[in-house]
Amino acid sequence: MAKEGVEKAEETEQMIEKEATKEPAEGGGGDGSHRLGDAQEMRAVVLAGFGGINKLRLSRKAMPEPQDGELKIRVKACGLNFIDLMVRQGNIDNPPKTPLVPGFECSGIVEALGDSVKGYEIGDRVMAFVNYNAWAEVVCTPVEFVYKIPDDMSFSEAAAFPMNFVTAYMMLFEVANLREGMSVLVHSAGGGVGQAVAQLCSTVPNVTVFGTASTFKHEAIKDSVTHLFDRNADYVQEVKRISAEGVDIVLDCLCGDNTGKGLSLLKPLGTYILYGSSNMVTGETKSFFSFAKSWWQVEKVNPIKLYEENKVIAGFSLLNLLFKQGRAGLIRGVVDKLLGLYNQKKIKPVVDSLWALEEVKEAMQRIHDRGNIGKLILDVEKTPTPLMANDSTETSEAGEEEEDHEGDSENKERMPFIQ
Repeated sequence: MAKEGVEKAEETEQMIEKEATKEPAEGGGGDGSHRLGDAQEMRAVVLAGFGGINKLRLSRKAMPEPQDGELKIRVKACGLNFIDLMVRQGNIDNPPKTPLVPGFECSGIVEALGDSVKGYEIGDRVMAFVNYNAWAEVVCTPVEFVYKIPDDMSFSEAAAFPMNFVTAYMMLFEVANLREGMSVLVHSAGGGVGQAVAQLCSTVPNVTVFGTASTFKHEAIKDSVTHLFDRNADYVQEVKRISAEGVDIVLDCLCGDNTGKGLSLLKPLGTYILYGSSNMVTGETKSFFSFAKSWWQVEKVNPIKLYEENKVIAGFSLLNLLFKQGRAGLIRGVVDKLLGLYNQKKIKPVVDSLWALEEVKEAMQRIHDRGNIGKLILDVEKTPTPLMANDSTETSEAGEEEEDHEGDSENKERMPFIQ
């Protein structure tokens, strides 16, 4: 293993040297960037406006430079999460103005340091949280959101690591205080967070994990949880048939009527945590009907009833904790613990598939269809399939070209690189 780590480090150094000495292409720079006048440019996925997948475009943008306290990262891989789909639809509170570059996590190589940055060097292999702008060839982000990665961790694994494992760890150990002998119900057990939850639960003795997932995922994930149910089945009765008292922890990324069901399954002193609302996403664009239905189905919580039944209800948003509530120091400590578990071979990111930047529409459709097992990754260096290359259009930042019709790609099938 030590030998593998040395080889990885040497490979990284050679990669940097190769980029630095590469002959510039006509009209471009030697680092894969392009120049327009004196400004360096990069490829980036741009969301031109809120709506369907036709609002996403691969475009050229001015390359950012690090400000005081920031690192500039040459991106190798980006994580794709369900929250990105909700951002695309404008299905979040206080959505930012468009056009924007989506994405909240990435991995790559440090290319430049802003003033006052300490502890990092050019050439370091890192993963990072980014407050938007991750889906690009280059990002700049404050040093407090950047973490060095182990030599034997691939860039795709690193891009799959931060959002999923930090979210899972925070909910289980910081909010719900998971301990030996407890039980956990997690929805979307086949997704990135669901698989991270299952792995972290396995690090604590005698923890029982109940999971819900689409039936076609069961064979692939059946060994990661103790009991697995179809997401459309009456899982409340199934859980109570096995554990009459219910469970100690419910992790809910669905919302809607699952809130009431989750609360009904809690044991005394149990904790229900809401960390998403994917039931609000039904069609390709934002639906007021789906929003209203999900809101209406949420059980109205009575504090007196919680008091009488000794139950806890909580919410968790990692992005708000990082970017709005200033808890980067807390998260750094969690990342250190998680990397320790990774180095001990106790946890490992599950990567569903790799997609080129040009294939972002298809990748997002896979998440919308709940077809992934683990994490979808945008691989910045991956070559798209020929069909995708012909279908993708590079545009200005504002996405000013004529938009695709919603149904144009309906019958096109592309095969991503499945791990």
